[in-house]
Amino acid sequence: MNLSLEARKFLRSTRSGILSTHSTRLEGYPFGSVAPFVLDHNCQPIILISNIAEHTKNITINPKVSLLVFAGGEDLQANARLTVLGEAVKIYKDVDADLRTRYLRYLPQAASYFDMHDFSFYRIHIHQARYIGGFGKMSWLSDVELFSDITSASSVLASQETAIIEHMNADHAENLLNYCKHFHNLDADHAHMLGIDCDGFDVSARVGDTSTILRFDFEQQIHDAQSARAALVAMAKAAKP
Repeated sequence: MNLSLEARKFLRSTRSGILSTHSTRLEGYPFGSVAPFVLDHNCQPIILISNIAEHTKNITINPKVSLLVFAGGEDLQANARLTVLGEAVKIYKDVDADLRTRYLRYLPQAASYFDMHDFSFYRIHIHQARYIGGFGKMSWLSDVELFSDITSASSVLASQETAIIEHMNADHAENLLNYCKHFHNLDADHAHMLGIDCDGFDVSARVGDTSTILRFDFEQQIHDAQSARAALVAMAKAAKP
């Protein structure tokens, strides 16, 4: 796997990071804050932030930001991490209903924020990224290197995503459990699909009282419901006990 694809797959597997903005209070200093995010279908991070938050004030003056995402574990320096640099651009909660639905599937606890007028979506348009995948495996990557093969991915798939997910969760719950066992060696009690994109899909899997989000990568990219069905059927056959 080439490093740009590895970096994108790593980004797809993450849900939170450290957002750094340019401080307006203390000029010249960076300001870091915790930032949960959801990726859109072009793999750009979407954050939901309050207009009165310090980082939002900073973005209003200077939209250039960085977002550091990293894998868990005790030895953080030994694990993969990715720093993306780009511009945070405000979007409106009511502009894209599919995006709002996608965001809330991953972060349902944010539902109450939508009733507050001072919260808005921002999309981080990634321009460059620094990926460290391990010892001796690191590189600067441009947006073209990271995303050139998915630029057409996704108006169709984005509009079909909710229907695909509802179908999988209603009619193929057993397949989702089999995916968890076969591809992640996890005997889940319950599993439901959260999102699907051109590179793969995410499943929330529960064992007892503990839930985790599992990432599943497709062998080949999908672009619509038909190609998604073919990929999911192939994986179901491979995962069948």
